[in-house]
Amino acid sequence: MKKRKENAKEFVTLGEIYHEAKRNLRKEVWDYFAGGADSETTLRRNQEAMAHFEFRPRVLRGLRDIDISTTFLGLPISLPIMIAPIASLYLIDKQGDLAMAKAAARVKTIHWLTTRTAQTPESVAKSLNTSLIFQLFWRGDNKWCRNLVRRIEDLGFKALAITVDTPMYGRRERDLENRFNHRTIPRGIDVPMNRAIRELTLAWKDVAWLRRITRLPLIIKGIQCQEDARLAIEHGVDCVYVSNHGGRQLDYAAPTIEILAEIVDTVGGKAEVIVDGGFQRGTDVLKALAFGAKAICIGKAAAWGLAVGGEEGVVRTLELFGIELKTAMANVGVGKIADITPKLVRKACIYRL
Repeated sequence: MKKRKENAKEFVTLGEIYHEAKRNLRKEVWDYFAGGADSETTLRRNQEAMAHFEFRPRVLRGLRDIDISTTFLGLPISLPIMIAPIASLYLIDKQGDLAMAKAAARVKTIHWLTTRTAQTPESVAKSLNTSLIFQLFWRGDNKWCRNLVRRIEDLGFKALAITVDTPMYGRRERDLENRFNHRTIPRGIDVPMNRAIRELTLAWKDVAWLRRITRLPLIIKGIQCQEDARLAIEHGVDCVYVSNHGGRQLDYAAPTIEILAEIVDTVGGKAEVIVDGGFQRGTDVLKALAFGAKAICIGKAAAWGLAVGGEEGVVRTLELFGIELKTAMANVGVGKIADITPKLVRKACIYRL
């Protein structure tokens, strides 16, 4: 890792952070976090699909202020952007999830701690007073899972999210060609050796069991179609998380921004809906909110912030997202999140210059 900027405030655009992160990280580490499955078509389309929609600005709205604060599962957040669960952050920064959690606390949003963290849940939860959500890779038997759930309940985590789009680890060709083994990093959570078999065999009955054994709000991460969104509601989940794992699992999966509106419609207000995948600008966030997402999660963008300045870099990344979102909201004529509706966006003609 190269020397970071001493003051993350020096970054004035998200693009600057992206390019500095690429310069700072070793090639194999950059490829691990930036790459996707197989031909990386899903990875590219997640971002490219943002251009498939354009805004319908309203003018002369008499706005007094732009307020981007909102809530998620009843938890107040200062902006509709949370830090997605990201595995192996230790490769970027020894503080990893702890730095992410501290940055989220400072900006007054939420960090999602992954099962594949080098920090223990105790070290993150007890180090600061902030809202945390735990993301579960279900890689052991029911006893292992129950013990882990009890552990995070006792630590005061605000919700539990089970990731369901990893029945088999995606073929990430950058890692394969780099001969990169990221699985030797320190682990804060003991993961049994039968993890791959367990994830492959997960079924809706396991979601029903999980719903019975925890008092926490339950989130399913990795929903990509209406049928599964409907089943999630039938199983009593509190939040449907639309995600294709950042294009890292299945090649040629649908871009999440393209399927978001139909999943929101299927959920019908019976649960909150959030989304990730390709969100790199404040305008991307505004489009997701217009389609009905309660908030979005950033993964790669947060990792780039970590790479350029640790905790300070993540804070600056979130600040810049907020600045871009406020600017976009002002220019489409809305002053608060509640005023954002589907009428603000429409399908775009694709122009080729």
